[in-house]
Parts: sequence; structure tokens; C-alpha cells
Amino acid sequence: MDSISLTPSETTIQDFVKKYKDQLSPSNNQYIRYFFRLQQATVSIYTSGKVLIQGGRAQEVAKSFGYQASGQKDRDSRQDLPLIGTDEVGNGSYFGGIAVVASFVTPDQHEFLKKLGVGDSKTLTDSKIRQLAPLLKEKIQHQALLLSPKKYNEVIDSGYNAVSVKVALHNQAIYLLLKQGVTPQKIVIDAFTSLKNYQNYLQNERNHFANPISLEEKAEGKYLAVAVSSILARDLFLENLEQLSQEFGYPLPSGAGSKSDQVGKKVLAACGMNGLQQTAKLHFKNTEKIKQLLER
Repeated sequence: MDSISLTPSETTIQDFVKKYKDQLSPSNNQYIRYFFRLQQATVSIYTSGKVLIQGGRAQEVAKSFGYQASGQKDRDSRQDLPLIGTDEVGNGSYFGGIAVVASFVTPDQHEFLKKLGVGDSKTLTDSKIRQLAPLLKEKIQHQALLLSPKKYNEVIDSGYNAVSVKVALHNQAIYLLLKQGVTPQKIVIDAFTSLKNYQNYLQNERNHFANPISLEEKAEGKYLAVAVSSILARDLFLENLEQLSQEFGYPLPSGAGSKSDQVGKKVLAACGMNGLQQTAKLHFKNTEKIKQLLER
């Protein structure tokens, strides 16, 4: 039995739902939006935007979502065209802000990027990222945004949540890059939510653009433009972390583990809640752990 997992656009999903509405079946899984029982195949469409196709005819049914059984990349996965890719870094770290970068990459820049060894920032050491970032900043047109911890906490207090903050940042980075005059044929965001959620949160934003977007999981491994943004965002996040460390006198770690709790305890003891307000994301569970550590 074949099993195929895809993350198509919401438009593609709705086209499929309309076409096969007579084969809709109930599902007890709260995370499944639509469940279809087709001939020799089942289709589960999750609230996250993921589509899982299983059965003997899985490959044939998957073609409705743009899948090519030959293994070749479909048109949606091509990057031999002018493309904007975005990524963010810092959302999982207690200390430091959130960095979002949108980069515009054209096919004639691919060779340069591949020679540099550009890839997902998660696969590169911080030292390598700091070496690559200046070269990429010089050669690649991009827009970088940093939301400081202090501003992040203010935005969360005003009614945003962790996802809607990222929607706002990605949208603004793309908007500002388009204002620079770039003309992408495709815009790809490294997926952190479903397209439906993204579009819902987008309604609250002031700046909009007409270009269609796609959210793809692990896009940094598919598109050089997203990989560039991944590296530049990591560099900006590390730079912010270093600046905050120097300002408050403690080496602030990346991540949200026990090391962050121990350093947070020192910051709270020396600088009070104002210190954490300016260095950390207060809605993380770490904040309560830090308070408890200090009370012991």
C-alpha cells in the first residue's frame, strides 16, 4: 500500500473537495478537516494543510494535488525562476528576538550560492553562518526584520499570538522587498502554519500585496531563496543575542532548555522583571520556572 504526504495550496485542496464531495466520510480524528474514501484509496486532509493519501491508487489520486509519480519535481517545486523565499529564526528561543528575512533570488545566482555551500541554516554551524552572511548581504537583494524581545512582549500583550506575530513579520518583509522593485514569479514561505490560518491572520494586517504565496514545509531544503533567508535570519538573531548579552552582562543562550532557566534566574535576580522583559519572550513557560528557581 502506497502512502503519499503532500502540502498543496488551499485552492488545490478546495478543488479536490468540490470534485469528490460525494465521497466525503466522517472521521473521529479532530485534526482531520476532510476524509475521503475513494476506490482503492483514502484521502485525509488535516487542519495543518497536510494531505495524506493511502492505498493502491494513492499515486493516481495524488496527481490531483500536483504529485508526479515519476519522481520529477512538479511545477510548484521549481526554482528556475525569479523567486522570493522567507524564513524566520528565534521563535523557539526564550532569549532574543525573532528575525525574519525575505530574499529575492534569480536563476543566474544559483551557481554562486551553490559554490558558497548555501543550505538550511539548521545544517550549518553558527561560525559558518557568520562567514556566509556578509557575502549574501552584499550579493542578494533582501529585506530583514528583527522584532526585539521588548517589542515582542508588547505585541503579545496587545493581542497577537506566536503565530500571528510571524504572519505579520513575513508579510511585512515580503511587502517591503516588493516595494524595492523586485519581480518574483513565485513567493515561498517556510511553512509554520496552514495557508488558511495564515490568510485569516493576514486580514488584520495593514499592508497587502497582490502576488500569490505558497507555504511549504522544509522549503529551505527545496529553494535557494529560502535557504538564503534562513542563513541571514539566523545571523541577525545571533547578532541580537550577542548585543543583549553584552548589554546585560550575561551570555544569553539560544533555545529554551534548562540552561536558559539558569541564566534567566541570574538576569531576574540582577535586573528584575524589566531585565527579562528586554531579553526574553515572557509568555514562554521558562518565565514561571525562573521565578520558582529564584524563590528557592
